[in-house]
Amino acid sequence: MEYRVTVQFNTRYVASIVFLCIIYHAFASVTHYSISEEMKEGSVVANLATDLSLDVKTLNQRRMRLDNIANKKYVDVNKDTGELYIVEKIDREHCPTKLSASCYLKLEVILENPLRIFNIELEILDINDNAPQFRRDTIYLDISEATPAGERFSLSNAVDPDIGINSVKTYNLSKNEFFTIEVQTGRDGSTFADLILAKNLDREQQAVHNLILTAVDGGRPARSGTASVVVHVLDTNDNAPKFDKQSYNIKTMENIPIGSLVINLNATDLDEGSNSDVTYSYSLYTSEKTQETFNLNPSTGEITVKGTLNYEDFKIYDMEVIATDHGASSLSGQCTIKILVEDMNDNHPEISVKSFQSPVSENIELDTVIAVVSVSDKDSGDNGVVDLHIPHNMPFRLRESSDNYYELVVSEPLDREKVPEYEITFTVTDRGSPPLSDNDTMTLELLDVNDNVPQFPQSFYTIRVMENNTPGALISSLTAFDPDLHENQYLVYFIIEKEIANTSMSMLFSINPENGNLYALKTFDYEIEKDFLFHIEARDSGSPPLSSNVTVHIIIVDQNDNAPVIVSPWRAHGSVVEEKIPRSTDKGSLVAKVIALDTDSVHNSRITYQFLQVPDATLFSLDQYNGEIRTMRMFSYRDQRHHRLVVVAKDNGEPALSATVTIKLSTVETAVKAYSDMTEVPLEYDIFSDLNLYLVIGLGSVSFLLLITILVTIVLKCQKPKASKAAPPCRNSVASERNSTIADSTLVSNDAYWYSLFLAETRKGKLVVRQPVPKGSRYIVSSIPRGTGLTDTSDSAASTLQVKIYRDLNLNLKI
Repeated sequence: MEYRVTVQFNTRYVASIVFLCIIYHAFASVTHYSISEEMKEGSVVANLATDLSLDVKTLNQRRMRLDNIANKKYVDVNKDTGELYIVEKIDREHCPTKLSASCYLKLEVILENPLRIFNIELEILDINDNAPQFRRDTIYLDISEATPAGERFSLSNAVDPDIGINSVKTYNLSKNEFFTIEVQTGRDGSTFADLILAKNLDREQQAVHNLILTAVDGGRPARSGTASVVVHVLDTNDNAPKFDKQSYNIKTMENIPIGSLVINLNATDLDEGSNSDVTYSYSLYTSEKTQETFNLNPSTGEITVKGTLNYEDFKIYDMEVIATDHGASSLSGQCTIKILVEDMNDNHPEISVKSFQSPVSENIELDTVIAVVSVSDKDSGDNGVVDLHIPHNMPFRLRESSDNYYELVVSEPLDREKVPEYEITFTVTDRGSPPLSDNDTMTLELLDVNDNVPQFPQSFYTIRVMENNTPGALISSLTAFDPDLHENQYLVYFIIEKEIANTSMSMLFSINPENGNLYALKTFDYEIEKDFLFHIEARDSGSPPLSSNVTVHIIIVDQNDNAPVIVSPWRAHGSVVEEKIPRSTDKGSLVAKVIALDTDSVHNSRITYQFLQVPDATLFSLDQYNGEIRTMRMFSYRDQRHHRLVVVAKDNGEPALSATVTIKLSTVETAVKAYSDMTEVPLEYDIFSDLNLYLVIGLGSVSFLLLITILVTIVLKCQKPKASKAAPPCRNSVASERNSTIADSTLVSNDAYWYSLFLAETRKGKLVVRQPVPKGSRYIVSSIPRGTGLTDTSDSAASTLQVKIYRDLNLNLKI
């Protein structure tokens, strides 16, 4: 609800207004106030706290403030009382926001905690504080004595900056017998007075008539302004000035410089003397706008530009010019002038986007309308003819649909993955000289379509996994890329099912369908499984979905997880190997040979031998590569009869694993057989006894039988079905065949692919049997040692060698 309060300087008016405000505040919320101009500083307009239902005590806490729209701060609010009061006097005639006859001040009351904003409209009401004023204090009129009664004379009108009833309402003329006035209203609502000759003048009776013209406004109390009207009675002036033409049509360009000449009027008077002197002036019918735009030189009649000419605002100016002579009884002539303003190219063309479709699908059809644009130009002629265009490097074109309307259509296929959005600049240019232009830029976004297949960075992945891995551990992340967006970009990963040895890939590996993380579901053993080959598919979530796959090669990497196993000399678990050698053994004779096997591969299976404990480092040597223990010198009487040798077999892994064997070596006085590397050197005895002869015969017989047994075994083995595929021999052999001479029957493995069986060794040489072992087989080698007595040695007691190969291979050999 809105109410108005008028405040006057008079104390009783102010009291009345305050009283009315108190009454109305009880019933309505006040957003509009009306006050009179020129109120004293400090005058209270209203109590905002009461009108806005605010608590006065919280105004400071809520940081109540008043924002003025005007440049000056005319009013303010008292935070202690909530009253709106005058800070500076307001003159309505100099209203800061005056757009029409009314004057309004826009205010905003802002409070915080909570934030509230109230819009206040303060209307400044006019008071009659200005008296009418004439443009000239004295109005001179020269009237010929021959002027007939009833003649009219124009008088200068008074102006009053007040409005409404406070403006000029009437004119009064001082009492006289010759003149009267008639008040008239102009086309713009202004009032002016015509002086009327009521009685013929007689210069001889009175040459000058002094009149007082009073302009009175309609205010209460009324204000007035006066001007002196001096009428000079002249001799008869019977010729009025005349213009060359009664009407003029003049063309001029808009925006011509101020002060430029438009026309030079010329009026002539056939009278002589002062009666022929002419003065030019605008008639009362010439509008104020025209008089503000053009200046008329009263002496020369030149009309020049006074204000800016704008074809788009005013195209035609009409004026009426009066030429008045200086005769005793001045006469005047008039002419009409029509000034036509011609257009210049001073207005930029304008663009208006009527419709714009964004975003659009990237598979949008060709010739589809994306936008509708209209163009215009306020200029005329070629200056108003415009052309519209867009950049040439875009898949769009413009199609004119009607006058000044254009359609933007798709001219080439769109691809969001190449260009996700387009900045389309519409440029409009007129055909003026020089041409003017304007532009408007619109952003066209493209919606994604599932038109791209997921792509892996590689077509083949090789992933190395260390054996003995933890089940469920992450082994790799296979991430594909899809340039589409949203659900078209969301990828799901699958393992393409494939069976290996009746085992599905999904039981060995698992892939996270969301991020492509690949996990191992079991612990792998390099000695059993070497590698896996399968495919992984990446599928997007589009409709229909698109997919691609990649080949994955899993390679199981060997780990040093198997300790060496000592297979020769054989001994029961935890027992000590006992060996006897003659005390007369020569330097360099083979005492024992330690052979260890390691089921790991490559460097993890390379074994070296070292003495962990040796009683006399000068008596025995150990070959670190083949494990042969030899004498470094002959035994002396000072040497002990029993020697305890501890040998450690260590692999090349990281960390290294090892196995140890303890050999208890005893020396005997009787002669025993000595061993050499490849061939036996006959033992030479100082005394060739019968016992030695029996030993030689026994050894020869045993060797012969052993040779026959080996040949029969080879024939039987050769008749067995051969394996479909023989694995190549490994480069890394546990024992060297060229320089290995062992007394016991021993099984030697070459990386689980080949093994050599040393069955016996004679003075003539050694016999070696090699058999292929299926890939991935495991084996256990056991050897039964010979007897340690002289009789056992000379008789070459039979030893039993048993080889067990896991995974469908069992081999039992007895010698």
